[in-house]
Amino acid sequence: MLEQIDIEEIKKIAIEAGSAIMEIYAQDFSVEYKEDESPLTQADLKANEIICSALEKLNSKFKIQNSAFNSIPIMSEENKQTPYEERKNWEYYWCIDPIDGTKEFIKKNDEFTVNIALIHKNSPVLGVVYAPALHELYYAQKGQGAFKEVLSAQNSVFSVQKLPLRQNSNTAKNISVVASKSHLSSETQEFIDNLELNTEHLTLISKGSSLKLCMIATGEADIYPRLAPTMEWDTAAADAIVREAGKMTYEYHSKFNIQNSALEVPLVYNKEELLNPWFVVV
Repeated sequence: MLEQIDIEEIKKIAIEAGSAIMEIYAQDFSVEYKEDESPLTQADLKANEIICSALEKLNSKFKIQNSAFNSIPIMSEENKQTPYEERKNWEYYWCIDPIDGTKEFIKKNDEFTVNIALIHKNSPVLGVVYAPALHELYYAQKGQGAFKEVLSAQNSVFSVQKLPLRQNSNTAKNISVVASKSHLSSETQEFIDNLELNTEHLTLISKGSSLKLCMIATGEADIYPRLAPTMEWDTAAADAIVREAGKMTYEYHSKFNIQNSALEVPLVYNKEELLNPWFVVV
């Protein structure tokens, strides 16, 4: 299935959603709040409509090409969730967050993203993360590498770079930590404080949305601890990019070993509970 999907088509979908988001971003817009008190804007709903419609069209195209093709289900933050008894049997599915970083969108600080991931058997195998206000597009497909594109204002490609862009070979001397701009928990701060005890110099960067995971993929940051709630759609697309860049998102526990992370357990998807456990990206 993965080899049938042209990631260029998924990038175009993300850019189309981003363009619609930016039209609303430039205006005064209203903010509603969902049952969990998370914010919702017209841009979230419009982007969701564009992405889901485009993915359904892809399903139809595949069905025409191969009558035996089974449509790829769609999981989105803004859709009603499929019961676990049904989705636990999914081999592939799309995992969508139309706008990750809605709080950053509302604050108009530009640090929000469109996120489209393809999950195969509980692992992300394709991911597109588009930051329309920053003109940055990150993408990866399993076995094909991870990349960052910088786009022009007209969405033409200005530059393409393979990830990671840099590697830090001595985190005992210098370590760069990226953390949430809007959701920095006391537990995360404690984790960062403990890191600081084991390095000569620690740099802390605050960033919104899935751009934090992208900074690990590029090598602009060495570690992203998230000891606070997130949902699967918050991480899936960027996690695919992280993994294809040679990094990994691991479940956090009290004895997490950054020096030997290969012993740790990678984050998995399509769990019965869609809430992610605390995690660390390195």
